[in-house]
Parts: sequence; structure tokens; C-alpha cells
Amino acid sequence: MADFKVDSVATMELLNGVSASDAGSFEQLFLRHRAFIRRVVDLRLDRKLRARVDPSDIVQETQLEAFRRLPDYLRRKPMPFRLWLRKTACERLTMMRRRHVHAVRRSVDLEMALPNKSSVQQGETLRAGGSTPSQQAGRRELASRVQGAIEELPSPDREILLLRHYEGLTHDEAARVLKIESATARKRYGRALLRLHRRLSELGLTESQI
Repeated sequence: MADFKVDSVATMELLNGVSASDAGSFEQLFLRHRAFIRRVVDLRLDRKLRARVDPSDIVQETQLEAFRRLPDYLRRKPMPFRLWLRKTACERLTMMRRRHVHAVRRSVDLEMALPNKSSVQQGETLRAGGSTPSQQAGRRELASRVQGAIEELPSPDREILLLRHYEGLTHDEAARVLKIESATARKRYGRALLRLHRRLSELGLTESQI
């Protein structure tokens, strides 16, 4: 059985409100998913553009584009609403990259650069807790080592970890984004975790730290 996160009852009610031309439904609908979209944008925004592009602007553009295209989504409903919003945000990121750096056309879903914020999140995932200055410094050091280990992984491994851990997608959702079979996504994720843990062990991290 596919492990897509189906739209919640609240999301479905708001989508029905949008269909019924309820003026406030879309704003509430986007607000429910804004944190997720901001996380996607923060993770995917090209480092070269961060000095010139505010992630909040991309989130705003995503909201405007989603509002414009929502009638088509409601007619077809090709995927859960949050995945459709994610796709819309990634399209805006791709357009922004082309606009600012004139890069070769390629899908943003294959972008591998992990911003520093991502590595901090991964470090905190691997080792939670600690609020003293020394503990905070330890977490930053761990995050830096995790980032280095992730960046050494093959591109498919980095991408599946990004989708599963940072964006919080399920195996089937990640498979859909990557356009591969769900079983392939599960195997790739398992291999990526194994390689990451092996590399972290080589860097001197113990099992308790990992």
C-alpha cells in the first residue's frame, strides 16, 4: 500500500471551501502548509542566490502561482495538495535560478547543494538536546561533520536523504518526486543511511553520537 500522506480532513474542508468560492479558505489552506513550503525553499535555494534572493519572496510567489492554478488542480487533483504545492515551489525555484544565473536547464529536484541550515538540522536529528554553550558548540561540530559526510555521498544517496529527512516525505512520495519505483526508493534510502553511518564511523563518531 502506498504511504502517501493523504490530505487531512481540515485540508479537504478548506479545498471544498475554495471550490465553493469561500474567500478566506485559500489563505487558511496555504497557511497550513506554509512552514513545509518554507522548509523546501530553504533547503533548495541555490547558495549563489542567497545574497540576492529572499526565501520569503519565493514562498510568496509560490502562493500566488498556486492560487492562479488552483482551479486546474481542483479539477484534476493529480496528487495530494502538499505535494502539488511542493512541485509549484520547486518550479518557482527553477525559474529563479534561470533568471539570476542563466544556468543550464535542469530540474531543481536534482539539486544537491545542502545549505548550512540543512546540516544543522541533520546534526540535531542525529543528536538532540543540549543547551549550554559547550553543548551547542558540540552540536555545531557534529552538524559540520555530518554535512561533510553527506556531501561525500553519491548524488542519489544525497537526494533521497534530503527528501526523506529534511523535507519529511514518505518513501512513496520521494519515489514520485524522483520518478522511480517505491521499492527502489526504499532500497536507495537504506543504502544511503548505511553509507552515511559508515562514513560517520570512519570520522570517529560513536554509535551513541550517530
